[in-house]
Amino acid sequence: MRRPLRSRLRRIADVAVPLVIGLYLTALVVDNSTGHAAALTIFGMLAGAAQGTALWWRRSHPVPVMAIALAGGLVVHLLAPQGIFPFAGLVAIGSLAATRPPRVSVPALAGLLGLTALNFLTAATGDAQFAMAFPVVAWALGEAVRNRRAAVEEASRRAAGEEQARIARELHDVIAHSVSVIVVQAAAADDVFDERPDQARAALRSIESAGREALGELRRLLAAVRPDADGESPHPRPGLDRLGELVEPLRAAGLKVAVRREGIDSAGPLPAGVDLSAYRIAQEALTNTLRHAGAGHAQVTVRASSGVLELEVLDDGRGAASTGNSAGRGIAGMRERAAMLGGTLDAGTRPGGGFRVHARLPLREAR
Repeated sequence: MRRPLRSRLRRIADVAVPLVIGLYLTALVVDNSTGHAAALTIFGMLAGAAQGTALWWRRSHPVPVMAIALAGGLVVHLLAPQGIFPFAGLVAIGSLAATRPPRVSVPALAGLLGLTALNFLTAATGDAQFAMAFPVVAWALGEAVRNRRAAVEEASRRAAGEEQARIARELHDVIAHSVSVIVVQAAAADDVFDERPDQARAALRSIESAGREALGELRRLLAAVRPDADGESPHPRPGLDRLGELVEPLRAAGLKVAVRREGIDSAGPLPAGVDLSAYRIAQEALTNTLRHAGAGHAQVTVRASSGVLELEVLDDGRGAASTGNSAGRGIAGMRERAAMLGGTLDAGTRPGGGFRVHARLPLREAR
């Protein structure tokens, strides 16, 4: 109800303010028409009516409206020097400051202050200094509105950028892992196709499984980012409970992977962000092992203790996974995931050979 009421009040103000100001200024000129030629009085009435009419377009064309308010206000002052506020100028300067930067609105404010001073000093009525505070207040209110809008727009742009980065990471993790498995299995199938057709068929089945998994992940991601998405997806978000499914295609591709879980079951349900990020980090680390490290064995250890989830991925490869461009980008993405949750991630060559990825993700702060 609050939003419709606000819109209704705004529409009423859009009609009432120009109408009241225009009628008031026109009546003021007529009331002071004694001693003026009829043509001059008509010109003054038109100037007063023009100020009120122009305010209809104060939001869409604030600069011309401000110019009309200043020029019309000067004409009305010359014909009716009674020390009145330039009401049209007050409304116009607020709209101008709300929609234009200070380099445009400040000169207009100076002109309005001059007109206000002229009105009160010439008429020698009222307090000119007090009267000149009103244009400043109107300008300050408009400037505050403009700054607030700019802050909201900046926050929206930043949120959109973060969402794009998140989607890019998700796409990278899904596609890189599945395509790596498919490439390795396709090469294996080609090598044994003639001599060991059973192994070739097994490799093809692994390719099919990896492809289906990638399609399911992509459907889940696309469902989550649809403009009409309600936040629910028919495809569950992957988590550490699916580590077994994650390593099966890698085992079929020839990489022997062991999974250890310590304290996970007693820790209770993991925060969704931590669960997904830990899964993605393990996925990326194992993908790098398969593609770049030339390893035969890998071990994934997941440990929950003292409010921290630790994830460690070790392999016995040549320890050079970080030298490739794509692997380097993958490690950077893993670090970003950990940092977003207030955690840390270290990756590097092991002293005894192989590669190590170690992530620490806080549980309490992420809940």
